Amino acid sequence: MQKYLRYLGLLAALSAPPALAVNQEIRALFQPDPAQPNKNAFINKTPNTGYCALYPAQCTDNGMFSIQIPVRFNSQRGMNLGEILQLRAPANWRSLTVTNTETQETETVEVRIIGLGSEYVLSDDATVLTGVADNREAHQALWMESSWVNAPPPCLYSGVGFLTPRAYRFFWKTPQEALCTKTTQFHIPAISFDTLDIAYELRTPNPLGMSSGLYTGSLSYTLGPHADFTIGSLMYADDPVLTLDFVLDVQHTLKVDVPPGGNRVSLEPAGGWQQWIEGGRKPTSIFRDQMFYISASSRFKVMMQCASSPGGERCRMFGGGNVTDVTTRLTLPAGITFSGNPVGRFPLQHNVWMGPFQPSFYVNRQVGMLHFEIPSDAIQRLLQPGTSASLSTDITIIWDSEV
Repeated sequence: MQKYLRYLGLLAALSAPPALAVNQEIRALFQPDPAQPNKNAFINKTPNTGYCALYPAQCTDNGMFSIQIPVRFNSQRGMNLGEILQLRAPANWRSLTVTNTETQETETVEVRIIGLGSEYVLSDDATVLTGVADNREAHQALWMESSWVNAPPPCLYSGVGFLTPRAYRFFWKTPQEALCTKTTQFHIPAISFDTLDIAYELRTPNPLGMSSGLYTGSLSYTLGPHADFTIGSLMYADDPVLTLDFVLDVQHTLKVDVPPGGNRVSLEPAGGWQQWIEGGRKPTSIFRDQMFYISASSRFKVMMQCASSPGGERCRMFGGGNVTDVTTRLTLPAGITFSGNPVGRFPLQHNVWMGPFQPSFYVNRQVGMLHFEIPSDAIQRLLQPGTSASLSTDITIIWDSEV
């Protein structure tokens, strides 16, 4: 009994028609632009094909681009006088999830189709079908609504059309997800639509809140009668499913530069040590503010590591048998926040990640500050009578965009 069932399943699989589909990659890139630090948007990197490749001026003026899908729609029979073709594109917003291939973080992308085009191919010359001698006028006479450069409502005219004796290439804007109808005025023995040109619009997440890397996801549409993409009940697609494969490439910048000599910091009182040496006046603060330059387009975290630490905010300094403590605080330039607040003299802790710090726009080589200071109680221990020594330590500040 089991063998019989297995063989029956095999026969069914062999007799079923193959499931066909066509895939098209949609690629967009975010890379911070120093010339436009407030531009936090993805840039389309999918090459124009189809209509916009043939007529770039039309698309530039309309602010759109197209891709040509290698799918063909064929009529199941000829079209009689008064029969209709009804074109529709999935013009409403649809959402999909894209996932970072390394971190598995997810984001939502929305897409809608804002233009639809193709090239219809007739079984005979338009002049033969209509009896009209002029080729252009014959294509116009073939349809009740005039030639296909003129889009029926709610579709909209988008530019120019291109014709040959048997073919007409067109492209329409699709502001609504609704049927746009053309009606025959003559019998057409056979008609097909070669390729499918589409223009689309994306809503992408804010790249400043995304980690670096590739985010991928897919969205599938049906093609054919009563499908997402339709050219009417007579027209069947040779590939019934179109899958758009989205790739969002996020390439963030996180760069910190210290001026020459800035990796060696000397702590001293305001006005220098000479005032204390000459006047005996004990300093109330011993510190040094060290400037740095930061470029950042994404959230990041910061860690302080001490050569020696009692824990928390303090690092230990040693020299001549003496010991004292030093703290490190962080100030970041305007445009980078922590929990929505400016970052000023933010305390760092030994071996603890602090953050995330979030840019609201691309911060390009702006000034930040590290504040090194000996706490007041440590100053008292350091400046005891008879104490004379140079104390030192190593403090490492680690910056990481992988939050």
